[in-house]
Amino acid sequence: MLTFRSGAQRLSGRALALLGLFAFLIFLPGRASTPPFDRDEPRYMEATAQMLESGNFVDVRFQDKPRYLQPAGIYWLEAAAVAASGTLHDRAVWPYRVPSLLAMTASVVLTAWMGSVLFGAPAGVGAAVLLMTSVLVTAENRMGTIDSCLLLTVLLAQTALLRAFCDRESQRPTPWQTSVLFWAAIGCGLMLKGPVILIPSLGTPLALAWLERNLSLWRRLRPSWGWLISLALLLPWCVAIGVVSHGEFFRNAVGTNFLGKVSSGQQAHGLPPGYHLLVFLIAFWPGSFFVAAVLPAIWQNRHLSTVRYLLCWIVPHWLVFEAIATKLPHYVLPTYPAIAILTAGMLTRGASVWTGWPKALWGRVLLAVYGGAWVLVGVALSVAGPILLWTLEHTLSPAALVLAGGCLPLVGLSAVLIWRSELRKALLTSAVCALLLYTGLFLVVVPRLHSIWLAPRLTSLVHQYQPCPTTDVASVSFSEPSLVFLLGGKVKLVGAQQAATMMLANRACTVALVDERDRAAFMAALGDARSTVVSHGAVSGLNYSNGHHLTISLYSLSAKETP
Repeated sequence: MLTFRSGAQRLSGRALALLGLFAFLIFLPGRASTPPFDRDEPRYMEATAQMLESGNFVDVRFQDKPRYLQPAGIYWLEAAAVAASGTLHDRAVWPYRVPSLLAMTASVVLTAWMGSVLFGAPAGVGAAVLLMTSVLVTAENRMGTIDSCLLLTVLLAQTALLRAFCDRESQRPTPWQTSVLFWAAIGCGLMLKGPVILIPSLGTPLALAWLERNLSLWRRLRPSWGWLISLALLLPWCVAIGVVSHGEFFRNAVGTNFLGKVSSGQQAHGLPPGYHLLVFLIAFWPGSFFVAAVLPAIWQNRHLSTVRYLLCWIVPHWLVFEAIATKLPHYVLPTYPAIAILTAGMLTRGASVWTGWPKALWGRVLLAVYGGAWVLVGVALSVAGPILLWTLEHTLSPAALVLAGGCLPLVGLSAVLIWRSELRKALLTSAVCALLLYTGLFLVVVPRLHSIWLAPRLTSLVHQYQPCPTTDVASVSFSEPSLVFLLGGKVKLVGAQQAATMMLANRACTVALVDERDRAAFMAALGDARSTVVSHGAVSGLNYSNGHHLTISLYSLSAKETP
């Protein structure tokens, strides 16, 4: 049986630093070569760029519209990275992704430390590997959005909570600095994504208090005054935005955005309970099978303090986001470190050959089916690169084929090791497969998928033909935020009639981007001026946000109408 591992060998500072460096290097590929990924990421990027250009760090805007969805914390972090890099006017994408890179790297280190505190050094390393190789973490850390930074604040709060938990188990007082860290982390989380941080950070100690019928851990966090630290971090900006927006921010952010997600599926993401459980197979791959495999061991050890602590971190958060109407895979990301720690803790105990399989036949059958699905996901991910390049670009890439050829045997070897009950070796093998797969994907495959990166090619087309130093651009058929960001916010997303009006009002310095299916309406709106339309080339490709194939031409009008 597992016991509290307060005396277990923990990872040294050097080991944690090496793990952090390894995670940093693993997360680097693709950060600069991948264009803005529609649709959320370029909205954050453009709003941050406008914040720096305007000098207004309170009222966040996307073009001329207020962006009242969450507090300004993430925009401040991205603005600091962009300002430090000096790339604001270049519209380079990588600085906006630096906060996510650093936050996810730190999250891996904290996960390793927590795992070593609870279950020993090998479990800490295993937990770090499980987290850094998961599909969802691989995607999120390369995007300039909130969730990687939010995960770090969750882990900082959990770090403080774990310190208090260790103090309680060892019957020693908890220093006040631990409480300051806990409530400061919550305050930073509130500045990033509002009350979402409260679910894992307050849910864990309160769930433990309910299970144990004991508030001692909660009292160690000094809630009588600690909440004032969180409030001090949040309140100044709240007052400022309340004054600037005349209260509109709170009506939108809380009433429409937050409560709207709870009651109804926003942005076509309304799905029934069980969604996150189904998606977990892919989102946490390759760790997902190993989580399923250790469930019997978790159940057997559920009364132990270490296991109970992690379950109180995972279960309340998971249930809340299964219950709310709007569902996206990253909503349960704050539970991934706890899942990784718990899984690694179970796998690193006992002999090298796993003996914790389900005893009941139905349990073995279910696990076998899940294992088969896990292998299929691994095969699909391994061959995704060459298939995507052939399907979208009609090219056969030798590098992508070599990548698939290297990953497929590792998936097969992992399956053989699982069959032999050597789960630790299987985990290591599948993790190597995942790292090879992700590195090759972002270095070999993604940069060559030209047909899906419409925004960069349209931006290049506009820059090639720019009749005036300040050219007005009307985009009729492509309204993705990535185009807005790459064109420096200087584009109007309008219909055919409005585009024609813009061109007629400023013939010399206006261009329009029009898809072939909107061309007739655009020409009709121009009236007699359609005889002066000049085409400057076209871009064809797939808008992956909605699945539409587009052929977009760049049009202008000659300076004078032909007589």
